[in-house]
Amino acid sequence: MEIGGNGFEAKDIFNQVIGYTYNDIILMPGYLDFAAGDVDLRTRLTRNLSLNLPFVSSPMDTVTEANMAIHMALLGGIGIIHYNNTVEEQVEMVKKVKRFENGFITDPVVLSPEHTVADVLDLKESHGFSGIPITEDGTLNTKVIGIVTNRDIDFEKDPTQKLKNVMTTNLVTAQEGVTLSEANALLKKTKVGKLPVIDNEGKLKALLARTDLKKNRDFPLATKNKNKQLVVGAAISTQGRDLERLDELVKAKVDVVLIDSAQGFTKWQIEMLQYIKKKYPELDVIGGNVVTEEQAEGLIKAGADGLRIGMGPGSICTTQETMATGRSQATAVYHTARVARKYDVPVIADGGISQIGHIMKALSFGASTVMMGSLLAGTSESPGEYFYRDGVRMKKYRGMASSEAMKVGGDKRYFAEASKIKVAQGVVGAVVDRGSVDNFVPYLAQGVRHAFQDVGIRTLPELHAALISGKLRMQIRSQSSIIEGGVHDLYNVQKNPM
Repeated sequence: MEIGGNGFEAKDIFNQVIGYTYNDIILMPGYLDFAAGDVDLRTRLTRNLSLNLPFVSSPMDTVTEANMAIHMALLGGIGIIHYNNTVEEQVEMVKKVKRFENGFITDPVVLSPEHTVADVLDLKESHGFSGIPITEDGTLNTKVIGIVTNRDIDFEKDPTQKLKNVMTTNLVTAQEGVTLSEANALLKKTKVGKLPVIDNEGKLKALLARTDLKKNRDFPLATKNKNKQLVVGAAISTQGRDLERLDELVKAKVDVVLIDSAQGFTKWQIEMLQYIKKKYPELDVIGGNVVTEEQAEGLIKAGADGLRIGMGPGSICTTQETMATGRSQATAVYHTARVARKYDVPVIADGGISQIGHIMKALSFGASTVMMGSLLAGTSESPGEYFYRDGVRMKKYRGMASSEAMKVGGDKRYFAEASKIKVAQGVVGAVVDRGSVDNFVPYLAQGVRHAFQDVGIRTLPELHAALISGKLRMQIRSQSSIIEGGVHDLYNVQKNPM
């Protein structure tokens, strides 16, 4: 070990008997001569699938369904849709992502004429919008007969007033098959805020919002495949009955499949990897979870195109304390990435990411992407409804091995589905409202760019090259150093709302 004033190489830090987490290590600053905007965060999720941002939303039932997957792809990352559902439900979510065209809302919320102003206000509170199409019976199976916007209810004092008495019935509509540019031109010409797209029977097929069309200009990093469709991934288990799920996902044009197991180095996952690569050689498959070089190499040799790293570091995961198995996440990422590089296989750092600094460290230790659960669970695009506790707006967030999640299928990834006695390896909790990922993810990305700037590196390949060569320097932190590096010795603190 070279001892000096500029920190140490990663190999000197991680080849010790102690396992380290992200907070245990600090990166040394480098020379910078460029702006944060010059940093390029393009990366690879798997051997063949590239992303414009190194962000992946976790396949958890309180994190990623179609809406999250759409927005993650629009912003430059990718969402992996969970499998705590039927085959049909998961496949339909994948199809929604593939059908999505910027500006078109393909599954709009609708109400009936008998609903009230209070119902619109509730939707505004839970979904953040109030332009609601009105159909004859409040479903997509009947004709559109009106629309309710802010202008219709702004001065309505009676929340029990039925929508048939306040809705706008003189509608501007477009016919199914209209292109985005044509719809955009119609919106500009008519100056309406919402444009229903209807079929020949007058049924609602999609909705366009003026605000959404303006947002489209803000998605230059959208991750798309060669067919110009947004990319999306889906999780499956190692169980034989998920072979049908796999077939249906492939028919739906899923871009990548993730085999979701808490302990990925198993006979069943290796057999599943081999089966998928033989039947669908063009489909990229992510294996995991793993934390050692032996596990990583085993799954790569079985056909994995990407690896998911982490056993127990998640905020709602109790595997390490319950099962006495796992590994400190920084150490796990370093060692698995080291062996995966030999095979040109990217790794995903999954778990333990609660701030921008953790993202930077995961990438610095060898990960090509980071998977986020709790960071995204409180956003408006995650599944579930907001609720208030002690005056704070929150959403539920649960581990897939919590007792609650295992009752509806989460036990598939823990090989516990057939067990009469189930041992929970996760908890149910709540996370604070983070607003929309449309704002939150760009904020994270900009923070990571500044972190790259501080170490004097412009791209992720350069960062990994510096890690391998020893140019990237780092140091272990004492507990006092960790305390010193955070907020301390203040009477009052106002935290960044992001």
